[in-house]
Amino acid sequence: MRRNFFLLPLILFFAVGCASVPKNAAPRPANLFPADAFQTQRAVLTAFGKQFTFNGYLALSKTGGKRLILMENFGTVLADVLVKPDGKIFVMRANKIFTPKRIRRFVAADLETIFGDQLMAKWPVQTLGENHFLLQRRWYSLDLRIVETKLGAQPPDLFDETKALKE
Repeated sequence: MRRNFFLLPLILFFAVGCASVPKNAAPRPANLFPADAFQTQRAVLTAFGKQFTFNGYLALSKTGGKRLILMENFGTVLADVLVKPDGKIFVMRANKIFTPKRIRRFVAADLETIFGDQLMAKWPVQTLGENHFLLQRRWYSLDLRIVETKLGAQPPDLFDETKALKE
């Protein structure tokens, strides 16, 4: 009896396995996001049964990192974050809803999860189409569509961390 007590959890552990990408998630194509580009995005955030729509403007630079400006539909900036290639996060602009702490914990983390070099196993991204992604976390989901991509180097001042908020 005692031997079965330890055997059952071991069998369950191997049967369940590790966290993996959902079966309906297509693998993310290689080189999907160009090193130097500017993207216009539309996103639907679903949290606690409510949906919120946002516009995103993402500047990508192979030397400077990723700069995301998140805006509501009427043009108010909700969050502005810079993620350097080494992973350092700089909050450029925040507001009451998206505080610096929330920007670091959620916005920057989701940015790196979707556009980073590696997918985070904890929060897998589903590729629903060539420019359509779904990120599901415990408390919310983010449905992201890339509307337009303009190739080319971005202005270096977009990636200047000295203009970040002083915290």
